[in-house]
Amino acid sequence: MGNGFDRNTIIGTALLVVLLIGYIFIAQREQGNLQKQQQHIKDSLALHPATPAVNTTAGRADSLHLDSLLRSTTAGSFSAGVAGSEQTSILENDLVRITFSNRGGQPKIVELKKYKRFDGTPLYLVADGGQEFSYLIQTGSNAAATKDLFFSTTGVQQEGGNQVLRYTLKDSLGHAVQHEYVLQPNQYMLQLNIRIDGALQLLPQNALNATWSFTAQPQERDVTYEKRTTALSYYDQDGYDYKTLSSTGDKNLENVTWIGTKQRFFNNTLISKDNKMGASLHWEANSDSLHDLVKTTAGLQIKLPPSAGTAIIPLEWYMGPNEYHLLKTYGLHLEENVQMGNGIYAFVKYLNRWIVIPVFDFFHGFVSNFGIVILLLTFFIRLVISPLTYSSYLSGAKMRVLRPEIDELKKKYKDDQQAFGVEQMKLFRTAGVNPLGGCIPALLQIPIFFALYSFFNSNIALRGQSFLWSHDLSTYDSIFNFGFKIPFYGDHVSLFTLTAIVSSFLIQIWNMNMTPDQNNPMMKYMPYIFPVVLLGVFNGLPAGLTWYYTVSNVITLAIQLVIQKFIIDEKKIHAQLQENKKKPKAKSKWAERLEQIQETQKKVQDMKDKTQKR
Repeated sequence: MGNGFDRNTIIGTALLVVLLIGYIFIAQREQGNLQKQQQHIKDSLALHPATPAVNTTAGRADSLHLDSLLRSTTAGSFSAGVAGSEQTSILENDLVRITFSNRGGQPKIVELKKYKRFDGTPLYLVADGGQEFSYLIQTGSNAAATKDLFFSTTGVQQEGGNQVLRYTLKDSLGHAVQHEYVLQPNQYMLQLNIRIDGALQLLPQNALNATWSFTAQPQERDVTYEKRTTALSYYDQDGYDYKTLSSTGDKNLENVTWIGTKQRFFNNTLISKDNKMGASLHWEANSDSLHDLVKTTAGLQIKLPPSAGTAIIPLEWYMGPNEYHLLKTYGLHLEENVQMGNGIYAFVKYLNRWIVIPVFDFFHGFVSNFGIVILLLTFFIRLVISPLTYSSYLSGAKMRVLRPEIDELKKKYKDDQQAFGVEQMKLFRTAGVNPLGGCIPALLQIPIFFALYSFFNSNIALRGQSFLWSHDLSTYDSIFNFGFKIPFYGDHVSLFTLTAIVSSFLIQIWNMNMTPDQNNPMMKYMPYIFPVVLLGVFNGLPAGLTWYYTVSNVITLAIQLVIQKFIIDEKKIHAQLQENKKKPKAKSKWAERLEQIQETQKKVQDMKDKTQKR
């Protein structure tokens, strides 16, 4: 346990592997027997006049006309909204461009202007046909969906510095439905006010029963990882939660404040602050990750207070980036969509929020290059944990000094491991050495490891930022693509991964040379096995993270050299340990209990040996 610091700090990180489930739809078409058909026609000509050729265009027109009649019947008093043609309007500021359709009076396309897809093309968080928001309105004995009706509009208005777009739908009885959209300058948040004149007549069960569907599009270079980080997130009476969308599933919720689809760096979220929502959720993961990641559908119900007149339902729609500070300003816990730690390591999000993010932002305040910011962050973290580092190295030095005495005990009790364990613990106690002294500091650094892993994987500030040969610090750097995938490794070569692995290998070699363990033959192979395992794990990690590991490993090598060559004097340590042996030592409860256990085990083993001899 005390044979070196970094051998205890580095733990194997196994990343989740998402399997793509492929399926094929097979369409079958049957063909008639042409000869029998011709013979049937020939026999019929004598009895019946020739049948005119079918006009397929007219058939399609008749079908559309029938569909229009059905929708008109369903629309009832709103039948005037059935006929029309789609027209679009645009609300736009410096951050977002939202295209609306008069069919359903809803957002149709959302472009985030500050961001691009990994290939440099415009980033459409909502693609054409990728989203639909609709609710039912009572039309007499039937109910119509707003998505099937054409609204009227007077166009975009400027009101108080905001852009406002209103869609109105009126019926023949004096009832009306209005959608008012408000977009403020420099905001991703879109305000939606639904006004229902004649709410008791138009809204079944005095509730807005809406359906919202959204199909998430891939935006990042590593589509497989993006799909793994895509989730359906929500905030209800129990707080924040999310559902990963690697398959198909359903979920029912009550008292929901907001619900949305969260991708790695962006989210599309519908918010109802004033009226809590009930939600029935359904999601379907798409096996073809190159086109659609997942489709989510939310059946929403917003209960309204009894009213014979007008009901106004205020909603908000966030369609933008997962920027931690921005999301936090809304006071709705939307910042939980930035995954700074989840699962069993959810507690590390507090390290990120209270330490890592403020320090990262501080350095970025006067350094624009994010690669240099990561370098400075690494130095800061190593400085903070330097007491743990020194403690671990000192413990390792004490163990090396005691190695000859431990080896003598091994020779003396080579046939009695129980006795060896008891005597070894006595040696540690009299010398004042904690055998776990090298492990405890390493264990304390595990939360830091997972905090930084989460931070670099979710920090949108690194997206699209170049450094050295890496074009984007938020994804893996690639200096060569194979054109095919190697199992466990990938389809590319990450140079930052290689630098991290080589520096890790040098640390392993250094530790082995400083603390050789001749009684454990497997240990001599660890410097070669461990980097190979890390190679497959790290090759797909963000370049910012592997750059951090590279810098951290180089600092570790430098610290080891300085401490072990210029600070720690093993001769003085040996003299101090020998002096400690002369001093009376009071056993700690832990050490006393451990020795009692070992002595008991030794007695049991002695009794077994005597029994076997008989």
